[in-house]
Amino acid sequence: MAALIWLIAGIALFAAEVLSGDLVLVMLGTGALAAAGATALTGSQYAAVAVFAVTSIGLLVLARPALKRRFLLGPGVRTNAEALVGARAVALSTVDSHQGRVKLAGDEWSARSYIEGQVIEPGTTVTVVEIAGATAVVSSEP
Repeated sequence: MAALIWLIAGIALFAAEVLSGDLVLVMLGTGALAAAGATALTGSQYAAVAVFAVTSIGLLVLARPALKRRFLLGPGVRTNAEALVGARAVALSTVDSHQGRVKLAGDEWSARSYIEGQVIEPGTTVTVVEIAGATAVVSSEP
């Protein structure tokens, strides 16, 4: 019965983590699941509390900072439109300094050339220089 309580607590903490997103509750949930395992193996609540404490504190001190840096604060991690800058695309229609279409990251984007007066023919591979709103600003590959 005690192992079931630890198991339910662990699952509840994992579910609550979805709402918080701070990587604290998932560490406590993992500790609760480890405590459930300890209770099932030993039958001792003292062992379960000790396993919960050691596992939770260990994960909070050792794993959480590294995971937080990696997933939340990672240097060099680009997202959304920023991640498309520097990507290669293919011109689907003639691209000039006012309009055009490119295939970028599997989607069709409106585009314009980076260099005023440059005309890029369909089928040409281009590089995304910037994203301006919903328009990819592109330059033809040398």
